[in-house]
Amino acid sequence: MDVEDRQRYFIVGSVILEIVQPLFRTRLENDYQSKGIGSLQAFLNTLPVIHILFHLRHRNAFCCKDNLNCRNNSKLPLIYCQWDLLYTENSGQPGHNCYCKFIANPVQLNELDITLTSLILLNCCHLGPSEENAVRKLRRYKNDYLSHNTEGKINETEYKSLWTDLINCVLQLDPNKQDELIRIQNRPLDEGLCSRYSTYLLNVHKKLNEIDTRIQGIDSAVQELLSYHRKEAICQYCKEFIGQGMNERKINPYKLGQDIFYVHHQVYLKPVLNKYSSLEGEILDVVMMDDGRLVMCLYNQCRLLICNTDGSKAVTISVDGKPYCVIPVNNSTVAVTVIKTCVHPSLKIYDINNEHELNSIPVPGMTITCGIAMINNKLVIGADRGLVIVDYQTGEKLKYIETNCVLSGIHTSGGRIFFGHYKQNILCWYSFANVHTIRLPSKPRSMTTLQDGSLYVLCTDGSVQHVSTDVKQFKTLNINQSKFCNEIPFIRYNSKQKKGVTLSVKTGNIKILYEV
Repeated sequence: MDVEDRQRYFIVGSVILEIVQPLFRTRLENDYQSKGIGSLQAFLNTLPVIHILFHLRHRNAFCCKDNLNCRNNSKLPLIYCQWDLLYTENSGQPGHNCYCKFIANPVQLNELDITLTSLILLNCCHLGPSEENAVRKLRRYKNDYLSHNTEGKINETEYKSLWTDLINCVLQLDPNKQDELIRIQNRPLDEGLCSRYSTYLLNVHKKLNEIDTRIQGIDSAVQELLSYHRKEAICQYCKEFIGQGMNERKINPYKLGQDIFYVHHQVYLKPVLNKYSSLEGEILDVVMMDDGRLVMCLYNQCRLLICNTDGSKAVTISVDGKPYCVIPVNNSTVAVTVIKTCVHPSLKIYDINNEHELNSIPVPGMTITCGIAMINNKLVIGADRGLVIVDYQTGEKLKYIETNCVLSGIHTSGGRIFFGHYKQNILCWYSFANVHTIRLPSKPRSMTTLQDGSLYVLCTDGSVQHVSTDVKQFKTLNINQSKFCNEIPFIRYNSKQKKGVTLSVKTGNIKILYEV
């Protein structure tokens, strides 16, 4: 199955990038520090190292110093971009083909990829026989199964033959990595992260980009040919990821706190619901689908309401229980948290086009007030002081993520899971197996991702915080900017429609926001 093949690729890629790459860097650092050398740059400037690496890039060169150790290698494993990363030529010695005319750049360990780090380890460091064997094998596994794997998949047979050897090599370098290997082996597929790993690991990307940027005055025919080969070399998953990234790069980032939305109109639902009394507490959640339709949870009526943004073409779907939160799964399907009894909350999947229930998933311990979100085609829900990843098709609970706090306002964006700390003024997000935090002026209640990847976070004091994409900065919107959120605990943004929708649970008012 393609998904399982993709999962195996993701596991192997995660081991290489999250365990092996840091191990190589640490081993290199330990080697030069054991010799009393304080930095990578100083190490690269030592005579033996620069001389060895020089001959791994230059052929038919006879150096003016230490020439007894000159080598004329039949293969040049150090490619141009790697050499240029490490060294800069001294312009005062033109035509002098010797290592002495180069000086090391102030390069950092985290700039060295696995290929370059392993090359330096094998040629310039003291490794024991078992260490050297492990480094060679791990570098070969990275090349054989990842760097030249344009499909982005590993079948079961290959995986079984690889996994034991991969583990043994890692543990040979660091016996303390057993638990981390098990964690990676059991993690669910994170497609966004997997695509980033694929792009990073495919050597062809780096080489083609180098050709593309270095050749000046290239004619249109060659450009077209280069573009064709790049497309053919990139796996389908990477094409989608890169295409998405290109679209994102066309979007100008917002300045924190700038004017982004205005209220275009309100949706009056009393006539639609044939209810002319108060709608307080009736509508608990609303989302906008990619086609522009609204889907709402009618809590007391035990129904879902689907309509256009002007309230027209309204239909309802009966729910076996009280619907609390809703999230789009795809263009025609939504997932809903439902409470029938206090001890039996469940997830229900609905086809809103054909107006019927597709699946019901009991989730003991689910906290329905935390919200619901989607990440990599899986559902994210809240539980007791944690998050749960659920396969909405099979009902399987794939992963539990401990957060050590009561959650609010679960939201996903860019491969990260965001949530508010229920009792503190803290916005949290889960990424790369860790929970990160930033302190806000008030407790987060609801959040949504904007077109540029930044976030609007609605807080319990009524304020709206505009949080940067990297979640390092934020700015509070002024009263005029945030007036569309008065008494509104929820805001949702749909990037395809480029529209937002807000809901006031107190009044049942729904506002449609357009970008300025």
